[in-house]
Amino acid sequence: MPSLTRVEATARGAAITVESYQVDLDLTGGGERFRSRVEIRFRATPGTATFAEVRPAKLLAVRLNDRDVDPGALTDNRLPLSDLDADNSLVVEAEMAYSNTGEGMHRFVDPADGETYLYAGSFLDNAQRIFAAFDQPDLKAPFTLAVTAPPQWTVAGNAEVAANPAPGRWEFAPTAPLATYFFSLIAGPYHVRRAEHDGVPLGLYCRRSLAEHLDADAEELFTVTRQCLDRFHQLFTERYPFGKYDQAFVPEFNAGAMENPGIVTFRDDYVFRSAVTDTEREQRATTIAHEMAHMWFGDLVTMRWWDDLWLNESFAEYLGTRVTAEATRFEQAWTTFAMRRKAWGYAADQRPSTHPVAPEEVADADEGLLNFDGISYAKGASVLRQLVAWLGDEAFLAGLNAHFAAHRFGNATLADLLVSLSTASGRDLSGWADVWLRRPQVNTLRAEVAVDADGRYTEVAVVQTAPESHPVLRPHRIGVGRYAADGTVERDEVDLDPATDGGRTVLGGLTGAPAARLLLPNDGDLTFAKVRLDPASADAVPLVLPGLADPLARAVLWSEALDAATDGERPVTGLVDLMVAALPAETEVIIAEDVLTLSRSLVDRYLDPLTRSAALARVAGACRQLLDGAPAGESLQLAAARGWIAATTDADLLTGWLAGRDVPAGLKVDAELRWAVLRRLVVLGAAGEAEIAAEVAADPSATGAERAARCRAALPDPAAKQAAWDIIVRDTELSNRLLEATAEGFWQPEQAELTAAYVERYLADMPAAARRRTAWTADRVAALAFPRYAVAQPTREAAAALLARDDLTPGLRRVVTDADDDLRRALVARTAVAAAAA
Repeated sequence: MPSLTRVEATARGAAITVESYQVDLDLTGGGERFRSRVEIRFRATPGTATFAEVRPAKLLAVRLNDRDVDPGALTDNRLPLSDLDADNSLVVEAEMAYSNTGEGMHRFVDPADGETYLYAGSFLDNAQRIFAAFDQPDLKAPFTLAVTAPPQWTVAGNAEVAANPAPGRWEFAPTAPLATYFFSLIAGPYHVRRAEHDGVPLGLYCRRSLAEHLDADAEELFTVTRQCLDRFHQLFTERYPFGKYDQAFVPEFNAGAMENPGIVTFRDDYVFRSAVTDTEREQRATTIAHEMAHMWFGDLVTMRWWDDLWLNESFAEYLGTRVTAEATRFEQAWTTFAMRRKAWGYAADQRPSTHPVAPEEVADADEGLLNFDGISYAKGASVLRQLVAWLGDEAFLAGLNAHFAAHRFGNATLADLLVSLSTASGRDLSGWADVWLRRPQVNTLRAEVAVDADGRYTEVAVVQTAPESHPVLRPHRIGVGRYAADGTVERDEVDLDPATDGGRTVLGGLTGAPAARLLLPNDGDLTFAKVRLDPASADAVPLVLPGLADPLARAVLWSEALDAATDGERPVTGLVDLMVAALPAETEVIIAEDVLTLSRSLVDRYLDPLTRSAALARVAGACRQLLDGAPAGESLQLAAARGWIAATTDADLLTGWLAGRDVPAGLKVDAELRWAVLRRLVVLGAAGEAEIAAEVAADPSATGAERAARCRAALPDPAAKQAAWDIIVRDTELSNRLLEATAEGFWQPEQAELTAAYVERYLADMPAAARRRTAWTADRVAALAFPRYAVAQPTREAAAALLARDDLTPGLRRVVTDADDDLRRALVARTAVAAAAA
């Protein structure tokens, strides 16, 4: 089906004004379909023509004003509308298909109790899978929803229920003007908890089988919600504008959450059923704050088209992290951002698919979907943090509040925001916007240090470079930290202005000062730039890092080490050395978790099998030291246990943990940890289908089914691999999450010989697989199923042959292009390690 283009959206936006949607859904039929009726009232230039979008299983009737329209006129998802009046009424009745992809009306049957749950996912252009619509972000209008459903169900939508005229009938109040992609509802036997804060009704929803777990965390969830709401009301003069604030944890959700006004939907993995680390609780809190930030950035003021996606996601990412750090108990949220989110942004910005934070052109909605990545989220948020450091918080917030007042319940662009910020700050931001928002790729800041015989600086400079393909230098405001051997630190704030110094900024104030043991550019992590230490500082990191008090400084140093290894500038074996030296002393759980996660990817892909085996043994040893020293029952112990499980080859000890033997005091081997242990045993060939079947029988939940699917795909058995591959490339009956779990488990570094033939099969089978699924699911499965551990030149040659085809979906093309670039980096690193060993 054709994707809506920007040209089409602009023309339709100029031709019509949508006044209201009246949506009536009948969810009582059972089976694979539901009934949908919508009346859209809109104004138009008399005599003009346009089209609406709808993706029905069966189009039943269409009436435009006083005449019937032939349902056969529907072409793909386009319903042509001609000879419009000044005031128009379009009524469309259809049977619509339930989905298993999280798009449209998702239908889920809970394996725990057989109950059916529905939720509506309208993002990005999927409202048309629920009802006919003018499905573009700048045609906002109020929605009035009515739902017929089984009377024992709970139904909730964007607005409050206005009436229940009969059992099984819910009629909702009209909403404020919304973009179509914000329409949502939930329906089913949902468990609900209610509260109220500052005049705003609050609700939490989940499946009944998760009720005890939601109840256990309800007070924490409500507390975070209240704290964030209070902080946003302090920051913004516009109060939360959408009445109630429901948060629904729904099954098989694609993203982390979706900012539907009045009823935010979250993946129900956030209803924790097993022990989790404080990092996971912080991530949940940050997600709550992120989605609440969208109530202003995205919902109150909506981008006009997908080229300004950053006006939604960059601001929500920045404000979500900021408000979490300022208002909740998770005061180290910026440390998490530095380790996890920025790593995502740096990786995305260096790939062939890099794009500006605010691209000047996004041709169609499909292209817009591709830009929901680390650039639009993490890089954009980093750019905003840098802007706040430059403008000052008062001017920044004044500009935002002026922006809300000017475009309340409307749409806006980058140019609109810049006007508000420039007026509030008194600064022309056009130059800043050009280099930071319109140009892709990332700069590197390298410290150059000269020290005399007395141990004093003769010169300290920060040198900024850019890739040859994107030779753009940028202004930066950074901190420079000088760390002494005793752990004391002095910090200076420095402006880097390539317009005046050509990219080499001499820090004259440090000339003659005693040289620090370690000099850290971008201390405080204020800007978006890769960092490289001077040689003496790099040598000092293993000695300084274990005793460094500031977790954010530790995060910046770990990020520098990980990035240098990723770029092949330092060997991954050196990174493992640093882990052995510093990881056992780490006290911040997010740092320990992300060092283990990010380094593991490098160890698995950048080292040949023999070197990898030795490196993993050392990583397992460092994890065991961390585990032995971690406080019993606390987050760091759980993080260390997970790291050890993923790295160890001690199948006997793993099996003992499943049986309750030799488990460290305070560590509970609950459902999630049992699955992690079993998965590792499966990969090692020490457990099989019988053990998986027994575990899923003990855990007959949706999560258990996902974990079992991942384990089955990881079995080192030819028949199991064939069965998993058939699911990955052909199955359209399984849900999105089961497909993803299967793809995630398929490739294992220990199984290179067993899976070698599937490298070519990926390239042969994936184009057709991508076309038979919706874009979101297809792209996710394609990325997870790429042969990322087949690090060899023939894999790259096969990828090049695939990319030479002209029948790839845009998503698959981007996935393969970027994955091939990751292979290129891994091959460079392996060559460097081999040369060093020689």
